[in-house]
Amino acid sequence: MADAIWAEIERSESLLVCSMYEEAASLASSILKKIGRPNLSVVDDFEFDSYEAMDAAGMVLVQSLKQLSRTSTILNELKTLFVSVEAIPVQVLLTGVCFQLSEGSTLGAKEFLEEFLRNWRYVDEHYYVLTSAKTSLKFKEGSDSYFVLGADKYIQVVELYAVMLLGKVSSDVDLAISWVEQAALPEKNRQELLRRLHSLYSTKVAHLSQGSLSHSPLANYESHSSAKGPNVPEGTPKGLKASYLLNGEKDSEQSNLKLYRQPHGFLSWFRNITLKFGNHRMVISSGKILMGCLILFVYYIFRRKGVSLQRTLKRQALFAKKCLVDLWELAFSYQVNPLAAIQPLTAAS
Repeated sequence: MADAIWAEIERSESLLVCSMYEEAASLASSILKKIGRPNLSVVDDFEFDSYEAMDAAGMVLVQSLKQLSRTSTILNELKTLFVSVEAIPVQVLLTGVCFQLSEGSTLGAKEFLEEFLRNWRYVDEHYYVLTSAKTSLKFKEGSDSYFVLGADKYIQVVELYAVMLLGKVSSDVDLAISWVEQAALPEKNRQELLRRLHSLYSTKVAHLSQGSLSHSPLANYESHSSAKGPNVPEGTPKGLKASYLLNGEKDSEQSNLKLYRQPHGFLSWFRNITLKFGNHRMVISSGKILMGCLILFVYYIFRRKGVSLQRTLKRQALFAKKCLVDLWELAFSYQVNPLAAIQPLTAAS
């Protein structure tokens, strides 16, 4: 039986790889129905690890449904095939919920994870046992089963529920912190989860405070304008004049500020770059950065092509020197006879 089931699982995986998603999903569902959910009384009679087989078939199923654009039905399909939520292998459950959350659908995900988490008991500060199972069940490191689950796998589900679903998707950080504080978790993992949730809470408070500050200038302007004088209807000439004066003063101030802050010179063509280091801020002109880059580029050219440039300049200098020497020799190589001017006179006489 084990060999036949694993052969069908390999076939379903091949169908998935070949993009035959409908056939892969149908075969995976058939495999899960064949394996079924074991009873506690016969758990020791299994000749093969059915948990791993259901894990493999379940992964084929959720991936096929994802490709078939049936992501919203994944959780219902899993609950129907596995009869109960706690019987679903952890990896299959995490993948199915993540697929649904990735498409922005939280329908049923919160109740699904809550049902899974509340059906496990923390035992010996090392592993979790299904509530309906016997406490005498032993846990082997790295080998989960229907009734015994390692603490690391349980914590993965907790992270998905508390941090991702409640903290980030639903933005209900207070509920997530309260749930983690009361849940039966290893203390080390509890502190890590609380640290992450408090970080989310601080980020949320910071965003809210920034949002309130962004509205405060308008409120201050309205209170300032109301304190200036009595309210005047905007439709009247007096109201139009007052509005024009207020807007004129505001525009004048803004133009003065722009003129004062406006940079001058060649570097004003470029925007400034602001770097923040904690509470410190540094403003660097992109024009200066460009000039620095040009200097580095010229330095690089001279360093890389220095020898060839020196050879070229030397060759040009030697050529110019040779031209000057040739010109000089040509100018003074003609022999002049000092008596040439008086010889014609002698011949005439």
